[in-house]
Amino acid sequence: MRILLLADVHGNRAALEAIREPHDICLFLGDLVDYGPDPGGCINWVKQHAHHSIRGNHDHGAAQNVDVQGVGGFRFLTACTRPPTVAALNPCQRRFLADLPTSLMLTLDGKRFLLVHATPRDPMDEYAPADPAFWAPRLAGLPVDYVCVGHTHQPYTLTVNGITVINPGSVGLSRDGNPRASYGVIDGNQTELKRIEYPVEQTVREVMASNLDPTAKQMLADIYRGGAYLGRWLKNGTAGLKSVAGEEVLARRNVPAGVESITPGDGAG
Repeated sequence: MRILLLADVHGNRAALEAIREPHDICLFLGDLVDYGPDPGGCINWVKQHAHHSIRGNHDHGAAQNVDVQGVGGFRFLTACTRPPTVAALNPCQRRFLADLPTSLMLTLDGKRFLLVHATPRDPMDEYAPADPAFWAPRLAGLPVDYVCVGHTHQPYTLTVNGITVINPGSVGLSRDGNPRASYGVIDGNQTELKRIEYPVEQTVREVMASNLDPTAKQMLADIYRGGAYLGRWLKNGTAGLKSVAGEEVLARRNVPAGVESITPGDGAG
């Protein structure tokens, strides 16, 4: 059985539709919405194509119309994109998000799977690095062969005490400097993390044509193109407008360096 793993689409339909990987089962690991320009289209795609899906923190926030306040980093982007995301969804789409389970146990091809957006300890918010020492206590006693997660937007796989943890990375908003859509495949006993190019500039054009905050537009455009804005935040600290290599860029105001790091509950996964 060939299993396709998708996570963290974040409203980027162009990236999602670029994935044409042959598969028997598609598992979606949370966060369909926020940030990107087409949350409704992404929900419809997953409703049609995914066999099993779970709820991410952004899915929960949009379904419940949770207000987010933030002046920097991804929390700022969530605050800017949450209202238009909610406005773009119809009641059936919001109900679909609200009805998604926060975790799911299932057996596929004789193997036991736990699907959870973040971690078994905190299904929607805990940030899980690719660290066996971090994962060991969170996997203890779980009667599964695979734990499939998302949330960090960083693809990785590791095995701890006989359990394989797979994070396929982000389909729609990669944060590792690689602009290609990221996903995972399990084929028998083989696990593969894969990337595929998609029309990034199509997504950028849609963002730039929206009514988002101008700073949020530039941040998203740079991240879609390969994560440049994250580096600029670190370099420029708390300044307002900065010139980097002759280019005027908007930088965060009054936010300590490093605040863009994703922490539990910051609305950033």
